[in-house]
Amino acid sequence: MTTPQAAFLRACHLDVAVRKPGNVSLASAGHRMQAQQFLASAEAAAGPLFEPGARVGRRIEGAVAATWGAVGCNTNLGILLLCAPLAAAAERASDRSAAGLQRSLEAVLASLDVDDARAAYRAIAMAQPAGLGQVEAQDVHALPDVDLRAAMKLAADRDSIALQYANGFMQLFDIGLPALDALSERPSVEATTAAVQRLYLTWLSSLPDSHIVRKHGAAVAQTVMHAAQGWLTLARQSSAALDDRRLAVWDEALKADGINPGTSADLTVATLFAAALTMDRVLPS
Repeated sequence: MTTPQAAFLRACHLDVAVRKPGNVSLASAGHRMQAQQFLASAEAAAGPLFEPGARVGRRIEGAVAATWGAVGCNTNLGILLLCAPLAAAAERASDRSAAGLQRSLEAVLASLDVDDARAAYRAIAMAQPAGLGQVEAQDVHALPDVDLRAAMKLAADRDSIALQYANGFMQLFDIGLPALDALSERPSVEATTAAVQRLYLTWLSSLPDSHIVRKHGAAVAQTVMHAAQGWLTLARQSSAALDDRRLAVWDEALKADGINPGTSADLTVATLFAAALTMDRVLPS
């Protein structure tokens, strides 16, 4: 059976092994970052993220600190915010089905406290993500006085990662995991590539990408989402991966405009992690 840490590392490897338009991959660097930085980040973050018995906030803060020690930039804050509760849930779950993981995850989210919030806020300050701005209640630049889930609920209407905390990762279980249902237990590299592309396009087609909204505004995010819907239609018409030459044109155009659908990529990694935990898929990497 796949261990949670191995599942996380495999998901992070797939994140860059497959071309995802607008994001860094082995095929295409971008946004002043290289794929090797993401791989090094995953290796560095894995220890703190899977520290036995650690609270969610401690996992996030430790993993972000380890990432900065390894690569000196923010490659994975969204991934860590999503995967830390999943890692804690996997540790306590006796039932490795999707329903079992979901129940365990809800218990983890319900147990989050103000110390988790303060650790997560310190991690966010360390990572320095672009485009956060300021809000009146529980701003990330100030010391929080509510638990982490309550703080995330305040941001849920503008951030898809916060939304997962607020609603028990509903979109991950209702949108993300079903996108991988067609995978066999031991899929080929080609089938996995196609599945990861479809999963990423599913996320990009379903929700305005929060990272794009923060940096470029809602109109640009809607335009990218509409374009992704067309690509997803093509991807669903075949079990093979999309034509890489055509996909590369869109990939490079997004990067040329500084558009990075980072939240969609973060949700893709979290879904792949959860899939490896619940489906026990042996995903090639």
